[in-house]
Amino acid sequence: MLYGRPPRRIGLLGGSFNPAHGGHLHISLLALRRLDLDEVWWLVSPQNPLKPVKGMAPFAKRLAGAVARAQGHPRIVVSAVEASLGTLYTADTVAALERRFPRTRFVWLMGADNLAQLPRWKRWVELMERVPVAVFDRPQTSLRALAGKAAQRFAHARIPGDAARDLPEMDPPAWTFFHTRLDPRSATEIRKRQVARARKPAEKPKESTTVTALPARRRKAPSAHPSALLPTILASLEDGKAEDIVTIDLTGKTDIADYMVIASGRSARQVTALTDHLLEALPKKWRSSVEGKAQGDWVLIDAGDVIVHLFRPEVRAHYNLEKMWGTALPSAGAAGQ
Repeated sequence: MLYGRPPRRIGLLGGSFNPAHGGHLHISLLALRRLDLDEVWWLVSPQNPLKPVKGMAPFAKRLAGAVARAQGHPRIVVSAVEASLGTLYTADTVAALERRFPRTRFVWLMGADNLAQLPRWKRWVELMERVPVAVFDRPQTSLRALAGKAAQRFAHARIPGDAARDLPEMDPPAWTFFHTRLDPRSATEIRKRQVARARKPAEKPKESTTVTALPARRRKAPSAHPSALLPTILASLEDGKAEDIVTIDLTGKTDIADYMVIASGRSARQVTALTDHLLEALPKKWRSSVEGKAQGDWVLIDAGDVIVHLFRPEVRAHYNLEKMWGTALPSAGAAGQ
């Protein structure tokens, strides 16, 4: 007996791509692996209705830039389908793609910054009820996104990260939030640097100067190996009288870190003090990303191989990260890429 081919699983990443950058690749490669996708399609928008026309590069230039950035990744497909369909809003684009490819399982991909502003999108509720959604962490946005209107309205439809491989097969509404290693790259910052370089007069390099191109990702201090970093973090939290300290070993099970540490402070003031104390204890050359310190309800400290979550008790109970991350996680290589 012959059986038909299984439906393809496609991730849709929409945006202006003004310009396409490493952050788009970061999300796409994670999605291919964590969601077990066949391809990720970059949907280059002729004009994002939420972004000003001023400062937007011509569509053809942005499309060509996306093609160049995706080059060498055969499972990332750059598409001008929104221009050919004449759709302006994501809900319309997804509906049109589902009609055109009825046997394809689509998943909408977006960063946490877009989840936070999702209620500004045209017919955003319809979008959530039409297609599964995967959200990827972004610096300075995850707390606001998870406490926002969209996340709260569809809280009942959120699935844990360890079940995300089944997301493309689920009936919407269904969404997941990946606490991935934070990627600081953004098109806005890239454009600012491009403008600054254009205004800066060219300098003639010295004859003896050797220039080495460093990768965009941060380089770790040699002394900050996770085996040394974790005891330092735990000692700092214990010294600051943190409560209910939990360490979750993520080694080999996820890309985000080797360890996750969760702890509580009795008040926002103590959470802030624990944060300051921990940052002082970390190696001086270590670059850490800190999110949520101003509020003191939930502070996330991305120290590379160790991610720390500091909560007020009631906020910790609400989000219950121990349940999400403490369950049996699949091996990071299980899905393949």
